[in-house]
Amino acid sequence: MAEPNVQATAGRRAPDPAVEVATRAEPAPAPAPAAQPADATKPFAFEAPTEADTPPTTCRIDGFVMPANAKVYAAGAYAGKQTDLQIDQSGHQATTIQVAVHAPDAPVVLLLGAYEPTVWSVGWTRGTRIAAVLLTGYHRQQLTGLPAEVPLLVSTYDNRGPCGYAYVGGEGSVKLNPLAREVFGRAVDVAYEARDGRAVVGRLPPGAPLVTDAAAAPVQDFQLKGVAPAGQAGIDAALRTGILRPATAADLRAWEAARQQNTGAPDVPRIEGASAAREQSVPYRSYTVLKAFALPAGLYGAHSATFFVAPGVPAPTGNPGHSDVRFIENGRCLGVTCGMR
Repeated sequence: MAEPNVQATAGRRAPDPAVEVATRAEPAPAPAPAAQPADATKPFAFEAPTEADTPPTTCRIDGFVMPANAKVYAAGAYAGKQTDLQIDQSGHQATTIQVAVHAPDAPVVLLLGAYEPTVWSVGWTRGTRIAAVLLTGYHRQQLTGLPAEVPLLVSTYDNRGPCGYAYVGGEGSVKLNPLAREVFGRAVDVAYEARDGRAVVGRLPPGAPLVTDAAAAPVQDFQLKGVAPAGQAGIDAALRTGILRPATAADLRAWEAARQQNTGAPDVPRIEGASAAREQSVPYRSYTVLKAFALPAGLYGAHSATFFVAPGVPAPTGNPGHSDVRFIENGRCLGVTCGMR
């Protein structure tokens, strides 16, 4: 028989506290999350960095055991063949060095070094075994052409690498042997200086076929994302997009008028026979900046230019190198060659 429903009375038995606490402490389980359909996700568009920001902590190649009969060969130069690439934030144009290796008689470890930012492409003859690579230099260094399983240590001045830096040629050469001893336990057997972006390690037989890794990234892949190409290629890109246009004589006259208004006429005597047309000629490789503009790297020597900044346009960012930046609005000139052109 069902127990009667007893109303609260003075004689009612008090509830058991233990039971009451247990009831409060054990809430009903949460419902399980609904299963997502198979098409509920999509690839995450995220560009991972191409190189770790932190350098190796020790001057050694972890897990690498130097073969007893290995040869230590160094190759490189102060710079390789100049390109229109920027592979780092140094403001220097990147160079390239191709390294061909022919050493079938013993395993090879390579010490590759350049001062300027450089992309190294490595190929080898069949029968040559490259056991490890130490890549070094002052600015950023990148390697392509070798299989991913070849041990690699990158130590540069810019990445504060634990081995410091070296390169083949000039003052960089005195660091080669100490660096090779620290990493490989031996001095360099032979160093090969690159010429015009090419170095041959060993005696390459005439017409010998060379191979490189099938998955090797092309040199162009090392261009920094979101950064204009270096040198004239960067200027040409800005011309195409309307950031720059060729400068005119009117730009030059407007800048000179603003300069004289703010600084006064130059204190020089009248010169008989001077060509007024020549004095007003637009400097060679002159451009007018119409929008925000980042100066490309490599504007040195024959690659330098003159930039007139239109009124109301912000000052260009980046390193002008040997270039002039002239502001039409106030007649100012920035750059190491101001007043020399």
